[in-house]
Amino acid sequence: MVRNYQYIFEQKDDVTFNAVDYVVFGATLLISASIGLYYAIKDRKKTDEKEFLLAGRSMQTFPVALSLLSSFISAITLLGTPAEVYSNNTMYWWISIGFIISAAATAHIFVPVFYRLEITSVFQYIELRFGHVCRVLGSLIYLLWMLLYMSVVLYGPSLALNAVTNLSLWGSVIAVGLVCIFYTTLGGMKAVVWTDSFQMLIMFAGMLALLISGSMKLGGLDVAWDIANKNQRIMFFEFNPDPSVRHTTWNVIVGGGFFWMAIYGINQAQVQRAISVPSVRHAKIALWLNFPGMFLILSLVCSVGVVMYAFYSECDPVSLKIISKTDQLIPLFTMDLLGHLHGIPGLVLSCVFSGSLSTISSGLNAVAAVLLEDFVKPYCCKNITGYAATLFSKAAVVGCGLVCLALAYFVSNLGAILQLAYVLFGILGGPLLGLFTFGMLCPWGNAWGGNVGLVTALAFVAWIGLGTSLNNVVITPKSPVTTAGCNMTAINALNRVTTTIASTTAAVMESTTPTVPAPPKDYFLLYRMSYIWYTGLAVITVVIIGSIVSLITGGHKKMSELDPRVICPFFDVFMPFLPESFRRKMRCGVRHGDENFIAKFMKSQEQKLQHDGIDNKALDMSDISLSEKKEIKNGYTHNDLSTKL
Repeated sequence: MVRNYQYIFEQKDDVTFNAVDYVVFGATLLISASIGLYYAIKDRKKTDEKEFLLAGRSMQTFPVALSLLSSFISAITLLGTPAEVYSNNTMYWWISIGFIISAAATAHIFVPVFYRLEITSVFQYIELRFGHVCRVLGSLIYLLWMLLYMSVVLYGPSLALNAVTNLSLWGSVIAVGLVCIFYTTLGGMKAVVWTDSFQMLIMFAGMLALLISGSMKLGGLDVAWDIANKNQRIMFFEFNPDPSVRHTTWNVIVGGGFFWMAIYGINQAQVQRAISVPSVRHAKIALWLNFPGMFLILSLVCSVGVVMYAFYSECDPVSLKIISKTDQLIPLFTMDLLGHLHGIPGLVLSCVFSGSLSTISSGLNAVAAVLLEDFVKPYCCKNITGYAATLFSKAAVVGCGLVCLALAYFVSNLGAILQLAYVLFGILGGPLLGLFTFGMLCPWGNAWGGNVGLVTALAFVAWIGLGTSLNNVVITPKSPVTTAGCNMTAINALNRVTTTIASTTAAVMESTTPTVPAPPKDYFLLYRMSYIWYTGLAVITVVIIGSIVSLITGGHKKMSELDPRVICPFFDVFMPFLPESFRRKMRCGVRHGDENFIAKFMKSQEQKLQHDGIDNKALDMSDISLSEKKEIKNGYTHNDLSTKL
């Protein structure tokens, strides 16, 4: 094993960002901004908001696949995942397998339904299925979720920059935010997809540089693996069914599968890209291409975590207060390992920065679409032109970007960013995933069930998350760390403290006991539940409560009247080998495959949704919903309304 602790701290003052690093870093910003400027000029004559928000449904499959992958391989993944391996163990690696569950559900349940309906906002589906009130509630939850999440992602790379450069933390936050707002506002969806593709390549390059150089420094990846294994970091087969264990094989695969499903299946930011391709088949290919990409990048960052732990295995920089949070380990590791190689630290930090840019840009585009489709068109400007809608979308990107800048201060004090992201997705994203799952897989669901299920799940999971936080419940102790191998003389000189204090600190920190005491046994059971189960628990709550309420209120009596396009025929999709008689029963009366019924259904909608000059008296006497009547009277086009139905 290479003893590098003396080198690390003696050379600390000599390894800072060089001019070449700033050039490399600045080039990343410049290329991203240039892509937005290019598409702003190229598409300057296109005024349709569908062009800005959905790229005219003309994007190619491979760049969309890269964009989908990069959007949620963010700074949270690049900073938080290696820190998770460093602080705990490699159990988190299993989440790459959990993505199979998400990919199957997204590609074969959610996206085909959204694509067939030709909707812009996923919450248009919620109104079709559960009514107007549920759509508004779901939209508001989503806006809160994404604004907070983007703030977390915005704070992450700024924290990284602050740890290794002389730039102020909040100066970095503002710089990151403004660049992202700039190219997203100018270029729309096309700029988002192509910058995401570029940034994904930067992420791979940066993490690969860390893994190779770290392995070479330690004498090989096998040496790093052996060091981590001897210190309880290598762990893959924890099958304990106890839900209070932080990470087990079961909860990371199943709970992680639900987590990724909330990201890929129903999140407007992802769906908006998935339906920007020419056909459902292209969308499915783009989604499945994410699995090898996801497995590769997660394997890469987990391997970096193993190497990083081996590098600091006898001298923990967090215990010594060299850094304040484990999320700063990657930038510290970068500078300690590569600071003397001008340009390479700039590449690695550009990698982290790219992860943040890709997530924020897609999020801003999605939030703009939700604001336009779910609030502006129905309430404020029912006859809005394509040009005005595009202008509003761009203004929304700017406004929401500035809100994220403000919220970044709030999230900066909320703890480790990886776990914070999961809790946020569980509390806000989980109930929404449950609502869409209930709508597409449970034909007996009705508006009462959808609304009550959503509110109940939101309150239930928020209670658990807040209760766990307020009671400071520690679920699983972290793995042990030590400072026994530190060069305390160098550290003493670096921190300008007395030799006596430093020696005392070293003596105290030589212990390899866990850094956090074991949790007491008297906490409420649900407070001790691993955060990774939050999303799955929310889904189960919506489905169970929604089903009970729907059955009580007669939802099962109207299943045969449902538009087949809003329900996924689960057994037909995943088990087509079963007998037709069985699959027919499993459709619960929904007329899937009944071409005569579908033709009659569509014809009836066409008769109800004539374009101009519709007779108001006849309209008032028709059996369509009040919200649909109101939209017709206020100038919605035939195509707009048929899409909604």
